[in-house]
This record gives sequence, structure tokens and C-alpha cells, in this order.
Amino acid sequence: MTVYTTVSSPLGELLLVGEESADARGGVALVSLSVPGQKGGASVEDAAGAGCRRDPAVFAGITGQLAAYFAGERTGFAIDFAEGGTGFQRRVWAELDGLPYGATVSYGELAGRIGLSGAGVRAVGTAIGRNPLLVVRPCHRVIGADGSLRGYAGGLERKQWLLGLEGASAA
Repeated sequence: MTVYTTVSSPLGELLLVGEESADARGGVALVSLSVPGQKGGASVEDAAGAGCRRDPAVFAGITGQLAAYFAGERTGFAIDFAEGGTGFQRRVWAELDGLPYGATVSYGELAGRIGLSGAGVRAVGTAIGRNPLLVVRPCHRVIGADGSLRGYAGGLERKQWLLGLEGASAA
């Protein structure tokens, strides 16, 4: 069963969508975390219209982690993610998942980490742009080679805010 909830944050109201776990723990695998006005993001109306059930209780662990992160008390997340994307996207996203709190990396450096040459930078950028899990999969930590902010589905202001929260900087 697909479930969703919303939670207030410094970035605006976050929409969390997940798939309920069939095991006895009753947890949820996060499918999507989006911000208002996100490029390619869903809305509460989309979730409700798709037959999702609102169930804040199953997201309690995730929303608690998000609150601690936004309060500067947490530097990482322990969240089950639903598998999605292509094999290539999953490779890129795995690299994102390994980026340390407060650190930044360029698109080119990230491409190199997965064995791609300069020509692969655009493909890496596209995969990052399709990240369905803003904030918890830290695509905001990827910046331009010159240190400038480049692309973020949630908007550059939010990217700047997240980097500031983490004590990272961009040119």
C-alpha cells in the first residue's frame, strides 16, 4: 500500500511518499521526498488522487530524523528507501548516499568516482536531477567545478540553505 504524509520544515511543507512494509515492524520504505514547487515533484493532490492513503504514523521515524537534521542535531539518516530508477541512476545515487555531511563534490568528481570520463558529467547531472529523495539523499552537496551552485530540483535557494546548515559553502 502506498502511503504519504506531509511535514513542516524550514524548506516548506515536505511531501513524503512511501510503500508500507509487509513485515511485522510495520515500517515504510521511502519512495519520494519532495518540496513545494519542486521541478518534477509530486503534490499532496497527486498523492491523494493516485489512491495513496495519508498515514503520518508510519513516517514517525523518518519525520523525527528530519526534525533532528533541520535542528542541526543529526548528520545522516537511517531510512529504508524503495528501490527505483535505472541501474545507472542507482550507481549515481549510491555515490550521493556516501557523501559526508558538510562536504561538497563537483559533478565531474562524482562522475570520476563511478568511472566516467568528462563526457559522463552530463549523464551524472541528469541522474542527480532525477533523485526522488531530496534532503535525505544529499544531491544538494554536488556543486559546479568552479564551486558555484548548479541545479537543484528544489531550487538554488534551498540548496544554499542546506549547505549553510551543514557548514559547507559554495562560491
